[in-house]
Amino acid sequence: MTTTMLRKSVLGIAGLAVAGGLAAGPLNHGTPTIDTRPVAAVQADKPAVDTLIPHGVQGEQSRIDLNDEQTGNVKAIIAATKKAGMDERAAVVSIATALQESKLENLGHLGDRNDHDSQGLFQQRPSSGWGTVEQITDPEYATLAFLKGLKQVDGWQDMPLTKAAQTVQVSAYPDHYAQWEQQAADLVAEHWNS
Repeated sequence: MTTTMLRKSVLGIAGLAVAGGLAAGPLNHGTPTIDTRPVAAVQADKPAVDTLIPHGVQGEQSRIDLNDEQTGNVKAIIAATKKAGMDERAAVVSIATALQESKLENLGHLGDRNDHDSQGLFQQRPSSGWGTVEQITDPEYATLAFLKGLKQVDGWQDMPLTKAAQTVQVSAYPDHYAQWEQQAADLVAEHWNS
């Protein structure tokens, strides 16, 4: 065997050992593993943009940084959407609505700053029949209640997000939901399969 062939064989074996170690992950459970799949495989796990935003976004988009509680609420909305048997687009509409209504914070009664008796992620009102205070401040219940309303909107899948959300919410600011569509879609893409 020539020196060049021997070097290629050793490097090839060393390369397999390194790649195998990365794919298997480190033994220390406190250290994150590296996803060694091709980028196309990782992207295939995410819902397609045309599924999440079939009509494109409308108007200027807003974005906020999320803390752990808000991210947990995103995951709760996605889980409830799946439980309701609805798709990724329904999750985008739900998350955009919650971003507008509460910035994804599960709000209790805000005293003088409260809009009537609105509470929870979707600022639902017990006096309007959304449920008890305990129910509407439960992220799963609140999301399922919102989705129940969304299912009753004929053709919601073909509507711009802000119209679908407004039909359920009946907000004094009906166009404000649209500004959160891109961030909501990004959050669904990130967390739908996690």
